[in-house]
Order: sequence, then C-alpha cells, then structure tokens
Amino acid sequence: MTVLIIGASGFLGTELVRQASAAGRTTAATFNSRPGDAARASWYQLDLRDAGRLDAALDAVSPTVVINASSGDADWAVTADGPVRLAVATTGRGIRLVHVSSDAIFSGADVHYDETALPDPVTPYGAAKAAAETAVRLLHPDAVVARTSLIIGDRGSAHERIVHELAAGTRKGALWTDDIRCPVHVADLAAALWELAAGNATGVFHLAGPDAVSRFTLGVLVARRDGIDPGLLPAGRRADSRLPGALDVRLDSRATRSRLNTRLRGVREFLGKD
Repeated sequence: MTVLIIGASGFLGTELVRQASAAGRTTAATFNSRPGDAARASWYQLDLRDAGRLDAALDAVSPTVVINASSGDADWAVTADGPVRLAVATTGRGIRLVHVSSDAIFSGADVHYDETALPDPVTPYGAAKAAAETAVRLLHPDAVVARTSLIIGDRGSAHERIVHELAAGTRKGALWTDDIRCPVHVADLAAALWELAAGNATGVFHLAGPDAVSRFTLGVLVARRDGIDPGLLPAGRRADSRLPGALDVRLDSRATRSRLNTRLRGVREFLGKD
C-alpha cells in the first residue's frame, strides 16, 4: 500500500507520517509552506487550489490510498474546493480516498450526532467542511469521510498551547464552560485513519472520544497534567460572547467504534480525571 498524505506537515498529518514510518509503510506527503521530516516520507509541495500540482503529485507517487488531513480553515478555495479537485482526481485514477472532516459541520441544535446526521453548519469554516464532505461523497462514492472533534496530543496541539498561554497571561480570552466537544487523542485518531485506509469500508465514520467535556474542563485537565494551577485559567460563557459557532456538539462514535479495532480513548483517560 503506497499512501499520499495531504496536509502532512500539520498536527494530525505529522502523526500520520510518524505512524507510517514506524510501520514501515511507503509514504509520500504534501506540504504547503514547509516540509516535515525527510527521513520519514517523500515530500511534495502542494496547494490544493492548484489542480496542476495535484495531478503532478498523484502521477509522481501513484498512491493506492490518499488521506486528506489538510485544513484551510475558512478559506473556501482550500477547504471546500480543494477536496472537490481531490475527489475528482482520485476517482479518475481509481485511488482510495480517506477524507478528514470535522464536527464543525453541525450547529449543535441536536447536541448528539451519529454517522447518519446531516450537516447544518453555522460558521464559514463549518460550511466549507460540509461542502467538502458532501462533494467527496457524491464524486467518490467509495471514499471514507471521517468526522472528528478537538484533536489533542502530548502538549503539541493548538488547544494545549492556548491553555499554557492563558495561564501565563500571554494570551487574552477565556475557556468556555458551555462549549462542549468530544476530544480525541491524535495518536488514536491517526491509528483509526490508518485502519480505515487499509480496509475497504466506505461512507461516514465518527472518530471522536467518548467523553463530552467543555473547553474549560479540557483546559483544567491539560493544566493538571502539565503542573499548571487550574486557578490561573480564565472561564467564560460562549453564549455571552458575540463569537459565532455551535455550543454543544457531541459526536456519537459508537457505531464506528464497533467496526474498528483501534480504541478511541476518552479525554479523561489520556489526560487524567478532572
């Protein structure tokens, strides 16, 4: 199995490359501005807005599987249009596609969302991710769409950096007590994606942890693990702010977990009790 990882220099992509290297997989990887560890993968510069570069990378690597772990935030040309190009290109070449999506596609109106739930985004980023996965499912019917939640690592994620910065007073803001998600460890998520890439399953999968926690509770867990006084963390309510976005979005991953060998740990397991 030859794999091309799109967005491999990001947080999730880096872990995908690490696990591939450890398993001895033949792996190629793309970056936008800076390549990763050259010893672990062959690197190709790629901007998903550039169809020519995408075709060139696919032709050079000839992968059997592509994992799209890229994130262009709310940039529609990258986050929505890019996966459309990728779906067309991989379908035409008979390449398996695993596309990583997000719980940002949901409004929170229903709180609990299983794999059959339809997108109803309320932010530009959520709308772009929803458009991307809809296009992927339409253009590449055999693709995997893997929705995930807050991705946490061993002090390497953006969420963990925010906790440190808020505690140190180098960042303004607060951790919301009413903004609830189901965090997943980056190593568990990457392992699940590799399992899906190597299999023949198709359709939508939810790759999130079983614990639903607020961003403030998540911050407390991170702080305690890292020896930081949780009392230094400012708390607030997103509902009282003017910031857009869903409040309570809980990905129900039970159906997916019953189909995978990979265990998706809860945040209270990998960070400790609150």
